[in-house]
Amino acid sequence: MAETAKKRPAKKSPPAKPESVVRSAPETESGELDEPQYAAPEPLEIAPILRHEERLQKIIAAAGVTSRRKAEELITGGRVQVNGQTMVELGAKADAALDHIRVDGKLLPKPGTGANRLRYAVLNKPKGYITSASDPEGRPTVMEFFPGAARVYPVGRLDYQSEGLLLMTNDGDLAHRLTRAANKVAKVYLVKISGKPTDEALNQLRAGIMIDKGRNKDEKLGRVMTQPAGIRRVRDAENPWYEVTLTEGRNREIRKMFEEVGHFVEKSRRVGYGPLVLDVAPGEVRELTADEVLQLQRAARGIRTVSKTSRTGVSLPAPRRKSFKPRPATTGVPGSRPRKRVVP
Repeated sequence: MAETAKKRPAKKSPPAKPESVVRSAPETESGELDEPQYAAPEPLEIAPILRHEERLQKIIAAAGVTSRRKAEELITGGRVQVNGQTMVELGAKADAALDHIRVDGKLLPKPGTGANRLRYAVLNKPKGYITSASDPEGRPTVMEFFPGAARVYPVGRLDYQSEGLLLMTNDGDLAHRLTRAANKVAKVYLVKISGKPTDEALNQLRAGIMIDKGRNKDEKLGRVMTQPAGIRRVRDAENPWYEVTLTEGRNREIRKMFEEVGHFVEKSRRVGYGPLVLDVAPGEVRELTADEVLQLQRAARGIRTVSKTSRTGVSLPAPRRKSFKPRPATTGVPGSRPRKRVVP
């Protein structure tokens, strides 16, 4: 009897290599396959680098070197180079992240690095300090409260005799947006007035009043109408206190407004700037949180934000949300009430 042929188990073929990697191997004279030959993968298509160009004066201001107006003077004076080429036109553009930009031979750091690291802080400015990077008369400036490599600059101004909240940053783009009157970022002040203004005088200030443009009485630069202001009495006395809310930042605006109606401002303290509330002692500095920076950016785009703290520093309770209870649908179930139809 013939032996039953034993069946050999079929060999499992190895998994096929991807076609983009393996080529079919040629057969030799003996019929065996040669070693597999691997083909180099096709080169990937690299997308071109997209440039984000901005005006040079904006880049220089955002780097914290100086203001946009001063940056324009640097450009027209031939003191700015881009990739080794001197720029003298105000319309010149560059990419702050890709191009090499030099001001007076000094290379600007890339955005967000080194001394160009974005910084945001609030200062409770005391009286007797100039809101400027330098003063030709030698008076103390607010820069004395910010030593270090990462320089910051004031957003807006508080006059020499005023005190209170001053925002400091080297984010030139955010500073420019915050100070634009069109974005209507609210600034809140507590002011003490000499004498009691009449209701008629206060209504004139609320609606807008003509004031001088100059920094002092000797400068005759014409007159301008102020924007409507919010005015609320917070303490009644012979010399009362008022809360004044402005959406513009003209030079000595509040003092000039009350002088137009026959009253002198004895004290002025800024207690709010957009979503920020004054919460540090005079002469103290506090870095902003990421949430506060986000709220400032929203305010700079004209999006109104509500602060969680009152101007006096007292925490306000969160608004109560009404729970949603769906009405029962119109069914044949006893006790259910049909919804009212609203006729358009």
